[in-house]
Formats: sequence, structure tokens, C-alpha cells
Amino acid sequence: YKVPRLTLVLITPLLLVILPVWFIWLRRPEARSERAIIVGDDPGQIAEIARGAELPLLGYLCPTVIRSLRGTESEQESRDAGAPGIAHAADGGQRSLNISRLGGLSRLEDILVEQDIDTVVLAFADPDRAEFFGALDACYEHGVAAKVHPTHADTVLTDTSDPNASLVDVKIEPWDIQDYMFKRGFDIAFSLTGLIALAPIIVGIAVAIKLEDRGPVLYQQERTAVFGETFPVFKFRSMTPEGESATPVEDDDNDRITRVGRVLRQTHLDEIPQLWSILRGDMSVVGPRAVWTEEEHLLEEETKTWRKRWFVKPGLTGLAQINDASSVDPRAKLRYDLQYVREQSFAYDLKIVARQLWKVGVDVVIAVWPW
Repeated sequence: YKVPRLTLVLITPLLLVILPVWFIWLRRPEARSERAIIVGDDPGQIAEIARGAELPLLGYLCPTVIRSLRGTESEQESRDAGAPGIAHAADGGQRSLNISRLGGLSRLEDILVEQDIDTVVLAFADPDRAEFFGALDACYEHGVAAKVHPTHADTVLTDTSDPNASLVDVKIEPWDIQDYMFKRGFDIAFSLTGLIALAPIIVGIAVAIKLEDRGPVLYQQERTAVFGETFPVFKFRSMTPEGESATPVEDDDNDRITRVGRVLRQTHLDEIPQLWSILRGDMSVVGPRAVWTEEEHLLEEETKTWRKRWFVKPGLTGLAQINDASSVDPRAKLRYDLQYVREQSFAYDLKIVARQLWKVGVDVVIAVWPW
């Protein structure tokens, strides 16, 4: 097909002149500036970040009226009407900051979309609260970068390569795109292969559970996922439904475990239905153990930094599992989970899976041929 000569004459200036000029125009400083907001509930942090941040801040979101930030009631009414500026009590006087309140925390996702936000600076008094992780979840869903003040940064969850930085980046997505694709592809292949290959065993287990006490075959439980979200986990029922408690108990001391259930737990076969959760994307093959939401509150009381695990998708196996660290010893479990957060990679996942498969094989042999 021949392009008409007039078409070439018209397109050539477009390609050689107009497009380069357009690209230069797009790279002008005002076009390349980030659009950032502050989200939090700590008035001191919000004011400090607003004064010292080098980012072009459009405003801030806070849950309710904060008097130390908002000043008098008349000032509040004018600002809620759209007037910029917040007042912060410091050194005995009022200091005006050219930043306006954009609304409450519930408006975060709307603001991210409407204002085309690039960066969210988190300013929460307690970074372990649900609101903190809710804001991170919104940033993750909308592809927005998140930053925190260095004094509130967690060295496991943030990039502190520059100790003098006024703000540090939160590692919302610790995997690069290549490793993420490998990991997700491996999860799909592993779970699909497992469900197909273990289909006869699945049928046999279902029959055995039914014959023992006529109870349900599967057991459903709400587990905590990334950033505190929840999802249903299915396992083969290994205990009687009565007397369920959130307090972790060793299997040897648990009188609710059935005879079939004890074999399933010894051989890890009760975990097979979780392959469906992996296939759906709720879980991964490797990651911190998904904890029951009711149990999570108890573990948080014992280990205040427990929620650091929320930055990684939960897994069927992980570093804690292959080292026999369970919820009975939450500190050891958290130590292994955070080690995985720091060192995670696709190659590291493969090593953990290999060790877990060997461990399962040994446990099956011991359960079938005890000596």
C-alpha cells in the first residue's frame, strides 16, 4: 500500500517538529511537579510536615476537627468553606500554614482520583492503627506512593537509605514487576497442579471426615490479609465445632481434635483447600501465615509490632512454618515473618517451598510408618 505524497508532507512536520515541542512542554517544571496530600490524625505531625515538606501539598485529610490545627470555630467555618490555611499553636503563638483541610479520612479514595494525587504523606500518631493501614491500602489500590516522617518510620517497612531525608518512602509493593509476575505465575501453577493431582486424596479425606462424625467436611474461617483486609480460608475440618477459642493451643493439649483430624494435621493434608485461595489470589504459596481475625487481637497484645506482617500477602508456607514457629510463640513467629519481609524474592520463595515439601514428606512418612 502506497502512502500518498500529500500525507507524507503533512505528517513529516508533525513528527519532526510538533511532537518534540510537545514533549519539551510536558517536561516543564510545573508539569513534572508531584501532587501530594497529608493524611493522618496527629496535629503535630501534620503541621511539621506541612512546614518542612519539599512536596507541593494540596491539603490534608484528618478524621475530625483538631483544635490545635484548626484554631477557632470561625476559622474552622471559613476553612471548611474552602479557604486555605491551618493554624498551629507553637512557641506561644499561632503560625499560619498555607494548606487547607480537604475532608475526613473517608474521602481519601475520592481525593486520590479527583485530584490525581501522586504521593500521600502519612501522619498518624499510632502507625499500627487500622486507619494507617486503610490509607496504605487505598494508596496500593490506586498506585499512589506513600511516605512517612523518619521519626515514625519502620526500618522493615520503609526505605531509609537516606538518613537525612525529611520523609521516607513506604514499601507498599516490595516486589518489582518481573518478580511479581514470576511469583503470581508460580502461585497459579502450583495451586492448579496441586488441586488436580490431589483430587483423589481430596475425595478420600471428605469421605473419612463424614464417616467419623457426620459433621461438615470443610471449615471456614476469616483470616487477615494485606493491610488488614480479611478473606475466607477453607480447610478440612480437623476439630469438633464446639468450644472454639481464639487462644492458640498446642495440638498435644487440644482435646477438640478428631482422630481423622489428627492425621490430617500431622500430614498437613488439612491445608489442601487453601490451594483454592491461592488460585483466587487471596493468598500466595509463600508468605506469613494467615491468622484468624479473632486470634489477631490477642497476638497484637503480646507483640506490639505484629501488624508489620500486613505488608506481605499471607502464604500457605513461609519461613516461620518451616522453622516450626507457630502462634503459640508469637515473638518467634514475628521474627521469622519479618526476616522474610526483608529478604523476600522469587528465588527465596523456591527455597522455602523446597524445604516445606521435604518437611511434609518426612511428616507423612512418620504418620504412616511410626517407629
